[in-house]
Amino acid sequence: MKESIDLMIEGWHVVTMNVSRDIIRNGAVAVRGGLIVGVGKSVDLRERFDPIETIGGDRFVVTPGMVNSHIHITGEPLTRGYVPDDTPFEENVFMWLCPLYSVYTREEERLSARLAAVEMLKSGTTTFLEAGTIRFLDDVVDELDKVGIRGRVGRWIWDLPPEPAVYRQDTDEAIAHLQDQLERHPANPDRLVGAWSTLVGHTTCSDPLWKAARELATAHGVGLSFHMSPAKLDPESFIAEFGQRPIQHLADLGVLAPDVAITHCVQIDDSELRLMAETGVHVAHCPTTALKVSYGVTQVGKMPEMVMAGMNLGIGTDGNNASNYSDLMRAVYLVAGLFKDARQDPQMFPAEKAWEMATLGGADLMQMSDQIGSLEVGKAADLVLHDTDRPEWRPLLNVMNQLVWSADGRGVHTVVIDGRKVVENGRMTTIDEDDLYAAVQEAGESITVRSGLPDKSKYPSI
Repeated sequence: MKESIDLMIEGWHVVTMNVSRDIIRNGAVAVRGGLIVGVGKSVDLRERFDPIETIGGDRFVVTPGMVNSHIHITGEPLTRGYVPDDTPFEENVFMWLCPLYSVYTREEERLSARLAAVEMLKSGTTTFLEAGTIRFLDDVVDELDKVGIRGRVGRWIWDLPPEPAVYRQDTDEAIAHLQDQLERHPANPDRLVGAWSTLVGHTTCSDPLWKAARELATAHGVGLSFHMSPAKLDPESFIAEFGQRPIQHLADLGVLAPDVAITHCVQIDDSELRLMAETGVHVAHCPTTALKVSYGVTQVGKMPEMVMAGMNLGIGTDGNNASNYSDLMRAVYLVAGLFKDARQDPQMFPAEKAWEMATLGGADLMQMSDQIGSLEVGKAADLVLHDTDRPEWRPLLNVMNQLVWSADGRGVHTVVIDGRKVVENGRMTTIDEDDLYAAVQEAGESITVRSGLPDKSKYPSI
């Protein structure tokens, strides 16, 4: 007698990302209760299971959902592209981004999270790690639950910068915010969205705040994430104040551990890399931001050395004024290409390694490798169906080369999270997209006016 299941997903090719990295031709995935209960040849699974619904077919490539290891879902999505693309790091962050973030209302942060989640889902990302919700975390979590994406979030936490006043915090307030979010939004496996111990990082946190964030992450069994050393400002500032580079200082404070995810890490030296490898921290590599904000990643970046040292790397898209998109497939393409050219070595970051970073690497970074990242029995049913009836997908001769070098998020047809279809035939099933796009246009225009920042478009609009 056949086993009853909720959903059968069939594909021309099923990219499992299992231990042996099997790609199953004419394969299928069986789903019951939000979990994967079978992976194999379609003909075999049809004999074993009786699905309520079958989707996919012989024109689809089925993959695990991707994991965006670093993205700002508030603060930037509603002002995408307003910041000039010729601003250096300090000007970009302190003269543009922080003032823009500060004028968001509660409803605008909710709308921003909805837009970011929709863009990720429609381009094949099913799980993300948030860089820091600006102020209204409860509203953001509520909105993300409605959209149906999986993620880990946390509000904007720092205690040193005096401006903007709207989110100024002293050390006690910052620690209280961390404690509150971890208690209010526990990162339980049965919840799609939960909180992490998240700091802004850089030079914005006092030593007591670093230590408290470490202790809270351990006490609540969650990860600790922060930005560090994209540009020279961070190491130069740490050396000036402490006589140490940032990673050494954090190691001495006891911050670093295998549950730590550090974003950027472009301007690190060899001694810092050794410390990172020894302590087992993860790195969220954001290639588009590194290029657009001119961090020097192709000149001094040590991502190849990180991999050779046994470190785990995920991939992030960062903010919509740093990379301007949330399509992780575009970032995977850059990961595969940057160091081939920088080191003049075509063996750097092959397509298979780049895709691993976007799936298994992100899952490991988020402490969720037992739940997501591959299509295996017992894992969450987070899957993406890529439509190959598109010019960039044909002829299909090498699936991994096609995913990384040819395709992008526009070919995503259907997305399933926890066994639920959230995207079908390229459209969201959980929200009205037309209403969303009209609302974000109005909100973006309002935010930029209220910020008082000038329109720096170089071409005249007549």
